Amino acid sequence: MQITKPVTKPSKQRKAVYQAPDHRRHKFFGAPLSSELRASHGIRTFPVRSGDTVRIMRGDHEGFEGKITRVDLAKYHVYVEGLTREKVDGTTIFVPIHPSKVMITNLNLDDKWRKKVLARKKSARKEAEVVEEKPAKRVPKKVAEVKEEVVEEKVSVTEKAPEKKPKAAKRRTARKPVAEKKLKPEEEEAPKEEKPKAKKPRAKRKTAKTEGGA
Repeated sequence: MQITKPVTKPSKQRKAVYQAPDHRRHKFFGAPLSSELRASHGIRTFPVRSGDTVRIMRGDHEGFEGKITRVDLAKYHVYVEGLTREKVDGTTIFVPIHPSKVMITNLNLDDKWRKKVLARKKSARKEAEVVEEKPAKRVPKKVAEVKEEVVEEKVSVTEKAPEKKPKAAKRRTARKPVAEKKLKPEEEEAPKEEKPKAKKPRAKRKTAKTEGGA
């Protein structure tokens, strides 16, 4: 089955409505049922057909009630018996009404296929209501007790667990001076003998010769 994506663009929506095939157009003619029909048939809406009695709920002709004489699938209009107007040339025509503006007060059930559709929709609605009204599954006592114990244990663990304190920023401290290396006892007792430095020969002084010396 092909899945259709929802269309959000208005121009495409209008195009889809006016180019829809007949089996989809038929669904666009759905109208709400009166409270009496809703209680008896168990459905809220149903497509309008010629022969149905309807009441106009909105517009200039609000409150008018009559039988549908014709359904126009091409223009999305229905024509109600007795609802007419005069043209300029004096001729009378039926006033077109959109099916969304009417409420069905009496259904035409001459067609056996329409009766089958009503029965099918009624049964489907009942099944949906039964599924919604189903109570939640009961949990066995033992399983429920175990679950409660687990929950209590989790709560106690969370209560006992100490709160983690935020880490304090580390302070920068000056580096300690490196300790002097300790000498071994042998090295302490016998210190290293220093060799005597060699003396450099002293340079002779130059003396000036005296006059008339021997």
